[in-house]
Amino acid sequence: MREKTKILDAQTISRTLIRIAHEVLEHNRITDNLAIVGIRSRGAHLAKRLADCVKKIDGKEVPVGILDITLYRDDLTLLNYQPVVHKTEINFDITDKNIILVDDVLYTGRTIRCALSELIDFGRPKTIQLAVLVDRGHRELPIRADYVGKNIPTACNETVEVRLAESDGCDEVVIIEKDNS
Repeated sequence: MREKTKILDAQTISRTLIRIAHEVLEHNRITDNLAIVGIRSRGAHLAKRLADCVKKIDGKEVPVGILDITLYRDDLTLLNYQPVVHKTEINFDITDKNIILVDDVLYTGRTIRCALSELIDFGRPKTIQLAVLVDRGHRELPIRADYVGKNIPTACNETVEVRLAESDGCDEVVIIEKDNS
């Protein structure tokens, strides 16, 4: 595998999150009923950053939760390794809240389907809106993001890799090309 193209750098990621925060606030005029939930692990980092952007713009703190979808995956029985299950951290009632579900890359839609299933187990939100840093296409399920940082059409032999300072030491989004050998 080789790195083909850098799509976003740290500054662009930051500006993109600020833009998404503005869009979220424009769509959800009142933040009193708003909560942000990120899908572990990079979605959780992005959710915290998005909440910080909302606070800078609106002056109000929005609750942030973290969702671990490991046990909700539809391919769990197909995996050859023992999956590592982390804690889901939603320390607030999601009933009647407008939830912004955050992930790094939207691809087939299967991760989001798992996240929706788990989220509903915590209560009945008023709405669930999806925010993603990158939408790369190739959907297998009828799922669409409400807020998209960047649409990046990709080939089937490519992957989109999001690297964040919290987990990878730097902020960037790159396209990785798989070797055909």
